[in-house]
Amino acid sequence: MASIDLTIRDATPGDAEIIADFNSRLAFETEGMRLSPEVINRGVETLLADQSKGRYWVAQADSRVVGQIMVTYEWSDWRNGMIWWIQSVYVHGDYRRSGVFSLLYRHVESLARRDPQVSGIRLYVERDNARARRTYESLGMDMTDYRVMQSMFTGDE
Repeated sequence: MASIDLTIRDATPGDAEIIADFNSRLAFETEGMRLSPEVINRGVETLLADQSKGRYWVAQADSRVVGQIMVTYEWSDWRNGMIWWIQSVYVHGDYRRSGVFSLLYRHVESLARRDPQVSGIRLYVERDNARARRTYESLGMDMTDYRVMQSMFTGDE
């Protein structure tokens, strides 16, 4: 793909439909899950309306949204600071391997580093997704020894 001109901006309520679509694609591509359109639409709209829950940023090429990244927050008493969790990362298939994710990540990292209340950035990565792990490592992220456990109360998780 030829070099593309990308812009990163805060997502707005007008982006809810494309973000929900990208989240649905992400769930299916990574986990074979089909998300309920009603639930994911409400979830995206709720976060966009309340930044205390998190934030989305989108990448645009020629005024078309081609990628997204979301951050949610975890308070760390050990660090007396906030950890930003990267979630809902998606890049449209036509724009993958063209630097969209790196630009989104660097944008979030820059904002986090400038905020004295933020202690670091984390994300989940599928154990067998070697390509994603290499991408994250190339951006300076390290693998931890933690494993995630859960007990979900809604949906079919």
